[in-house]
Amino acid sequence: MFVQPSFLLLVPALMAAQAAAPAQALPGLASPTLASPALDREVLAMGTELRLHLEGRGDLEQASQAALVEAARLEAACSTWDASSAWSRLNAAQGRPVALDPEWLDLLGRMKAWQARTEGAFDPVLMALMRVWGIRQGGMTPTPQALVEARRASGAELLELDRTAGTARLVHPAAGVEEGGFLKGYALDRMRQATASPAGLLDFGGQLLAWGRPVSVSVADPLERDRPRITLALHDASLSGSGTSERGRHILDPRTGEPCPAWGSTAVVAADALTADVLSTALYVLGPDAGLAWAERQGVAAAFLLRDGTIRMTPAFRSLHPTLMPRESR
Repeated sequence: MFVQPSFLLLVPALMAAQAAAPAQALPGLASPTLASPALDREVLAMGTELRLHLEGRGDLEQASQAALVEAARLEAACSTWDASSAWSRLNAAQGRPVALDPEWLDLLGRMKAWQARTEGAFDPVLMALMRVWGIRQGGMTPTPQALVEARRASGAELLELDRTAGTARLVHPAAGVEEGGFLKGYALDRMRQATASPAGLLDFGGQLLAWGRPVSVSVADPLERDRPRITLALHDASLSGSGTSERGRHILDPRTGEPCPAWGSTAVVAADALTADVLSTALYVLGPDAGLAWAERQGVAAAFLLRDGTIRMTPAFRSLHPTLMPRESR
């Protein structure tokens, strides 16, 4: 499993399975109004909370189970916390090619393309740097030589994909794929496809995917997770955020090999969850200046919440008609 806890996004409290159950909402949020029968489930998946709110007149229990089965399938195949997964075998292959299903070759190819598109701010081959900084163990400071060696073993250019042979290869023996920056988004999209529910909301460790009708959601203050700074209606889209308020400086800059400074947080809205997941990380790495400029050029709906209380938004994000909440004085 991989752990990426909710630290940025606040969502309406999920309602009880009975349609007549009273709503409970977090501060500043409007609860969904049920237009049809609904089902809610909350489970642990990929080391974090997965909450499902499904609506419709079909078999919602079956729809929710289909989503959970899909999440379990992805975790079994792609989680690098599980030594038996296909991606763990790739990381342990010491430079040898490893047979992978076409789905995983396609996904890794898409992640390599994002590395180029984001000017190196996003990179799926960061396991060597994750290890040297002890990101999964609570953090540590590497020696200069260890950092140099980890940088040599990092970077998407080290991942070779052969779709004809059906194999992937990491050309540096210490290189490894690190899925924490994109697998959750991919899982949300796949779970949405697996359900036959005409409307719903998925919350996977704080990243949201809503479809069928608008849901009021909120982005938290980067310094106070329980205080919303931005509210908006999420409709047929995903909202993802990145920041350091909960786990410290755990986001690495692939271009330097160093942890990113704790400047605040990002929020990205995109039509699919994978894109939102990737870009919330990439834009945090780029920072509030270069990140804003990049997002504006690309037409990305992104907000940058700085620690001093400043909020910067792209035109695409403003077009979602967000409401800004005042920061309380300290």
